[in-house]
Amino acid sequence: MAPRNDPSARPPAARDATVTGLRPRDAEGALHTSIALALTAAGIWLSTFSSWAAWFVGQLVFAVSFVKWFSLLHEAGHHTLFATRGLNTLAGHLASVISVLPYASWKAIHRMHHKWTGFQDKDPTTSSLVPRPLGAVERVAINVAWRAWLPLFSILYRAQSFWHLPRLFRLFPEARARRAFVANTIFLVVFYAAALAFVGPAALLRLVGLGLVLGFAWMDVIMLSQHTHIPLELSHGAAVTPIPAPEQAPYTRSLRFSWLLSTFVLTGFDAHELHHVFPFVPGPRLREIPWTPPNEAPAWAWIRAAKAVPAEVFLFQNRKTSGLTI
Repeated sequence: MAPRNDPSARPPAARDATVTGLRPRDAEGALHTSIALALTAAGIWLSTFSSWAAWFVGQLVFAVSFVKWFSLLHEAGHHTLFATRGLNTLAGHLASVISVLPYASWKAIHRMHHKWTGFQDKDPTTSSLVPRPLGAVERVAINVAWRAWLPLFSILYRAQSFWHLPRLFRLFPEARARRAFVANTIFLVVFYAAALAFVGPAALLRLVGLGLVLGFAWMDVIMLSQHTHIPLELSHGAAVTPIPAPEQAPYTRSLRFSWLLSTFVLTGFDAHELHHVFPFVPGPRLREIPWTPPNEAPAWAWIRAAKAVPAEVFLFQNRKTSGLTI
């Protein structure tokens, strides 16, 4: 791995020799997809055992597979999981089933997210966190969920951004995009209904129920770590110019996990500043880039600090307004 530079230094240019060779490879994509498939199969298999210990381990493994599939959905959407475009599409749709997230709407919303990163009110994934007065019930709900690790935020993130067809239609009025959203949504609803009917509600709950809750709870932390409580710009409805990818690092945060966890579970999704600056580089190879991003934080220390902050402060304020260093 190349030596890391001073965090204050500028990142290398996209055409720098240390970056240009970092391209997706079909063999690497196959490896990570195989890992996700193996984790899912192992988790479900262990969850069929009558032993509660085996079942619990199975649910933990399935939760890990959920996180892995989400990271593969992200990679496939950027066409950085495989070098072959069709394989990215296939893997993206497969990952969307476990991730409970339509692939068509994910690609569209995530593309807009990268375009408008830095402008909180124009980025469709952060616009709901623009500072505003909170009602008493809303304040209690988000504070309790955040402190208790209840996966409220991952569920709302999906419902508001990727399953909400009227909002998607407003953001993407093109007929082709709308057809893709509807078709993908119908496919997933039919698939889930068929699984429920074929396996049975009780059996399905035993096989994946706790694992999904744990996976959602973990993704709450990962997703909210990336752009929350960071000072972001507001357009206030004015015509503004998108911030170019090489300049998006100040509006993004990375968490630094172990190499094993970062590479083989998160597939580099935790190296989020590097990803925004170099969105064409495969996630597992991002940390080969010789640059230490300015907002990278030790993962476990940051998570403990963030969880100690009330959600109403963590979500709707930033370092400048709260005075906190997270």
